[in-house]
Amino acid sequence: MTHINARWDEQEVRAAFPALAIRDAGVPRIYLDAPGGTQVAGRALSRMREAMVDHCANEGGSFRTSRLTDEGLEAAHAAAAEFVGAAPDEVLYGLNTTSLLFHFSRMLSRDWRPGDDIVLTRMDHDANVAPWLIAAEERGVNVRWLDFDVDTFQYRYDRLAALVGPRTRLVACNHASNFLGTINDVRRIVAAGRAVGAVTVVDAVQSAPHFLLDVAAIGCDLLASSPYKYFGPHAGLLYVRRELADRLTPLKVRPSPNSMPHKHAPGTPSFEAQLGTLGALEHLAWLGDRFGAVAPGSGLRVRIAGGLAAATAHETALAVRFLEGLRGIPGARLYGLSDPAAVTGRVPTFSLRIGRVPPTALAEALAARNIFVWAGSFYAYEIAGALGVRDDGVLRIGFAHYNTLAEVDTVLTALRELARGD
Repeated sequence: MTHINARWDEQEVRAAFPALAIRDAGVPRIYLDAPGGTQVAGRALSRMREAMVDHCANEGGSFRTSRLTDEGLEAAHAAAAEFVGAAPDEVLYGLNTTSLLFHFSRMLSRDWRPGDDIVLTRMDHDANVAPWLIAAEERGVNVRWLDFDVDTFQYRYDRLAALVGPRTRLVACNHASNFLGTINDVRRIVAAGRAVGAVTVVDAVQSAPHFLLDVAAIGCDLLASSPYKYFGPHAGLLYVRRELADRLTPLKVRPSPNSMPHKHAPGTPSFEAQLGTLGALEHLAWLGDRFGAVAPGSGLRVRIAGGLAAATAHETALAVRFLEGLRGIPGARLYGLSDPAAVTGRVPTFSLRIGRVPPTALAEALAARNIFVWAGSFYAYEIAGALGVRDDGVLRIGFAHYNTLAEVDTVLTALRELARGD
């Protein structure tokens, strides 16, 4: 299949990632591990160097380097807000999604009482499950589960109305599955929670690298993403609806400000992570400038949207090629939508098994060929249990916009050979 976007230039895109030029004994690395963390764009690295070299100083001072730090943080928050469609005082940075959700679970659960309930899903990464489970146990709150269909790999939306009620205090779900690749109708789930006054939480870690986020359209109270999954450094980014941020009692040291983001992100932040995230978003905007249908002079959000649209068109071609090729591999079983015609209903994350070969053995065999993939269950604890693969896990292959059709063909050839025992 040819690229949907004829303007897309694989080599120009790959040149924007320094790691892609690395060779091991002359052999190129094939990075198909994007769902666990993407390679870092050069613009993100430049921004991180800026924070750590050009103006390495704490925030809030009167001298030049501190003022430059302040300006950088302001730009990083403004860009993050544009990315999710929020205001700058509705986003905050943290170590990662897991720590941010644990932090907010402490504040949110203060108002929970025995007899209340929360709704979680069987399709989430445990970062959007365990914090709420622990809080529920501490507060004597009931946990209700939204299951997914093990044949269609879709949420059982027909059961949602019976799960959400007047005592529901929180509804948490994920935008796209890090295991199945399914893109979920989070607006529907969030609307059910909001209708009864519950706080709504969306894990957008797997969707953020592939399509534009819009918290206003989703309607959620919290939305989490991880910049290291979209071409930046290790960090977490959290949207917090202003009304929710204002009514929560913050967990912070007494002298720190009572304004966002400081009151809900206590302590000295990672300046380099925030600037690196700014650089990652600038990379997406560059994609929009170079390959997207973006009018000159457009704002950052429009440019990012154009970049993601162009990237997704390329990723769609990769996904279709992979799914078509997977059909010819004996013993291959995919856990997720497998019809190439339905590829727009998923992100390019593929979990599979091949016959009785342990996924770890497959991953090691691919690693020996310098093809980097994951094996395991990837903290998708409930999914793995529902599918009966919690012990051995699966092989996970994921594509990003810097991957090529040639790399897809290479991994398919390798899997075909491994399936035959070559």
